[in-house]
Amino acid sequence: MLAMICVRSCAAVMGCRAATCVRSVHSFSGITVAQIDEEVAKLLELKARLGGDDGKHQFVLKTAKGTRDYNPKQMAIREKVFNTIISCFKRHGAETIDTPVFELKETLTGKYGEDSKLIYDLKDQGGELLSLRYDLTVPFARYLAMNKITNIKRYHIAKVYRRDNPAMTRGRYREFYQCDFDIAGQYDAMIPDAECLKIVYEILHELDLGDFRIKVNDRRILDGMFAVCGVPDDKFRTICSTVDKLDKMSWEDVKKEMVNEKGLSEQAADQIGEYVSMQGGMDLAEHLLQDQKMSQSKQACAGLSDIKLLFSYLQLFQVTDKVVFDLSLARGLDYYTGVIYEAVLTQAGVASVTTEAQNGAPGSTEESVSVGSVAGGGRYDGLVGMFDPKGRKVPCVGVSIGIERIFSIMEQKAEVSAEKVRTTEVQVMVASAQKNLLEERLKLTAELWNAGIKAEVMYKKNPKLLSQLQHCEESGIPLVAILGEQELKDGVVKLRVVATREEADISRADLIDEIRRRTSDP
Repeated sequence: MLAMICVRSCAAVMGCRAATCVRSVHSFSGITVAQIDEEVAKLLELKARLGGDDGKHQFVLKTAKGTRDYNPKQMAIREKVFNTIISCFKRHGAETIDTPVFELKETLTGKYGEDSKLIYDLKDQGGELLSLRYDLTVPFARYLAMNKITNIKRYHIAKVYRRDNPAMTRGRYREFYQCDFDIAGQYDAMIPDAECLKIVYEILHELDLGDFRIKVNDRRILDGMFAVCGVPDDKFRTICSTVDKLDKMSWEDVKKEMVNEKGLSEQAADQIGEYVSMQGGMDLAEHLLQDQKMSQSKQACAGLSDIKLLFSYLQLFQVTDKVVFDLSLARGLDYYTGVIYEAVLTQAGVASVTTEAQNGAPGSTEESVSVGSVAGGGRYDGLVGMFDPKGRKVPCVGVSIGIERIFSIMEQKAEVSAEKVRTTEVQVMVASAQKNLLEERLKLTAELWNAGIKAEVMYKKNPKLLSQLQHCEESGIPLVAILGEQELKDGVVKLRVVATREEADISRADLIDEIRRRTSDP
């Protein structure tokens, strides 16, 4: 092992041919070539950062791969999106919880199917093997089981982590927020599921992102379809993961993966292809219930009956214009047991985010990209029971909003829009028209703060009035409270509307009420 480390270090840092040197000791090291190449790449990157032979350090300032910084303007847009989502969650009666950013590794293992390889594992921490949370659903299930909770309607907004290949232009990161809404408890079929879809509809409509559709399917329908098409039981999950790629790959490529990589027969793949091309609504569910093959599966029939019931509730919620029953929707996560859904934007030509957002360097790109899914979820009735010592099941259904992809679109819209984005909520600037009035300005500012008014004052003893007014215009501050020697004698404050430059003398006693009246939402 020591020989391997020495050779790797020499190859990377001294500049000799890494592949030749390192592979020469591969036979007795027990380390794979892929691991060696990964280590060499890390050392070469380190060498580049440390600089050349002059010994001077050339540390590169950048964010880690798959992450980004957010400036005040971006955060203002982000906060607006969060407020819209939280307002919707609260309107539907949800309460909020929080869970640790990392979990025991065994808590997360085996819950995500083929995506389990994307979990960030941490080093041994005092005898505990830990991993960063991959989503908010599994920690929620662990929380329910640990606290013996059987009924709750909750939302949770927090960061999750995936060791994925980032696609920054499509809002796909390694560190990102999820906004989850879940209903746990034993209820009549499809009522909570319909509410989750209504929530997705409301949020996407309120954010005004463009046209969208919500695709709906059921894992029982998928499993029944696989069975009647001749997929072996032990290949259900892996074939499901392949079908889940239909939104990114053509059917020909999906079929090729099924047959060539997953070992499925071509006949079975062709039969699957006939079904996954079907889309519709309640009428399609009724048609499939009469289908000669699908009707042979009790699982599929149960799922189709629930889809019919779901659409009847969605009609009452007035959202069926955006919902489509789509047999190609798979969602590869292992914990789904029933209805699954995914919201996608149908507006074409969404502009990509700037290169600056990708790597911290100035620049932009003209390329248009597809944003893809912006929300997804489904029913997972067995997940809580996996953590309960007695295996007690708590039926659950939920939805996760893809905030990063939504934010990417909102940011792009702000860039092309002439509308100015405010980065603060200051309502009034306390200014002076003459010198030596700092103490009076600070007194008035304190009065406004104590009354709950969002106020600001310049950190100069004698600022020019023009500079103070320009600051208000640049920052979008709507009002200026101007003090002068005459105003102080008369016991008034000159209140100026920045947009119209209209001014009025307001008595000091009435100033707070007047500011509240002028800045309150209509």
